[in-house]
Amino acid sequence: MSEREQKALVIAATKKIKKIRNSWIVPSQVGKGAYRVDLDPQTSRCTCPDYEMRQMKCKHIFAVEIVMKREQTTEVISDGQTATTTVTETVKVTYKQQWTAYNAAQTNEKNLFLVLLHDLCKDIPEPVQKQGRPRLPLRDMIFAAAFKIYSTVSGRRFISDLSDAQTKGYLSKTPHFNSIFNYLELEALTPLLRELITRSSAPLKSIESDFAVDASGFGTSKTATWFNEKYGQHHVAQEWVKLHLMCGVKTNVVTSVEVSGRFEHDYKFLPQLVEETAKHFTVKEVSADKGYSGQDAHDAIDKIGATPYIAFKMNATGGIGGLFEKMYHYYCLNREVFLSHYHKRSNVETTFSMIKAKFGGSLRSKTTTAQVNEALCKVLCHNICCLIQSMFEFGIDPSFAQCSPSSTSLGE
Repeated sequence: MSEREQKALVIAATKKIKKIRNSWIVPSQVGKGAYRVDLDPQTSRCTCPDYEMRQMKCKHIFAVEIVMKREQTTEVISDGQTATTTVTETVKVTYKQQWTAYNAAQTNEKNLFLVLLHDLCKDIPEPVQKQGRPRLPLRDMIFAAAFKIYSTVSGRRFISDLSDAQTKGYLSKTPHFNSIFNYLELEALTPLLRELITRSSAPLKSIESDFAVDASGFGTSKTATWFNEKYGQHHVAQEWVKLHLMCGVKTNVVTSVEVSGRFEHDYKFLPQLVEETAKHFTVKEVSADKGYSGQDAHDAIDKIGATPYIAFKMNATGGIGGLFEKMYHYYCLNREVFLSHYHKRSNVETTFSMIKAKFGGSLRSKTTTAQVNEALCKVLCHNICCLIQSMFEFGIDPSFAQCSPSSTSLGE
């Protein structure tokens, strides 16, 4: 299978290909455009630049052929003669939604979110304070910060929800909205939020065994300005932070996460994401795009006893040896099987889409530390929502007792 045929599989599975008269309209794999494909028994044509240059089958033609692959043949008998008629159908890939479980999860989500978040936070150890004014309980502040991110409203408008949570017994005291922002500024909060994310994913370890890795950016209110000496121009661009995560492909729960600056390469974060996930899950396979392709990534996945399904770059040869070479030859000889595992990677794209659609794709915090903690709070909220969905879909009974948080000191 050529690279164009591989891309055609993706187009046929993810894009809506329409038939208009004798032509097919195929959306561009990247961008908003579309191309017209005319199929002919002798010579098929496409309006894309690749076909115009090569005058050979492009990925759009292959995609149309895949869509048309299911044919039904019927026999018609008339005047003692038999004629064969072929009916072509467009095959659309769909995924069945379990509406009963989904409706139950959505209608009960907010109440269950508070219960599970409180259960996660109640065992957080309080740091030793030797002097100064008594601080607000750390468990209350983490609860308030995560609940605030879940609500997606401003700090001032959120206080009414927080007062209601105190009335229900989830807080010992309703903090001032500025206190929530001040606690997000604490660097010591970052490792604790990572632990809570790990604990929130632990109840799903009996369901998840296949995982996917990727990274995505979250915008901030900051801008970067620089002067291009060559062209004598000033440039302004929005700053953003990058979220690296590993998630299960069935429930989209995040099992490990790291936050970095915009220029950090995705590749170097894979080993630590894999290692952290393997502490609480039995990992059978890990899929990732070609940005993670390399010997170190394959070895890190092999180290935990899992199989890597990572896309190979165009110039890959497998000559570096080791597991990378074995998987490259497996890919060359069994491409369809390899791609069936690799395409589980699309679930990590879904995970990012879920987080950004529900809790926002940008960060409101101004400082770097607060932005990191805010991003981690989004992931924590996402995990709790995935856990609620799994309660109704798989019938799990969430328990966080198996993984308790470690002690954290916030200093003097």
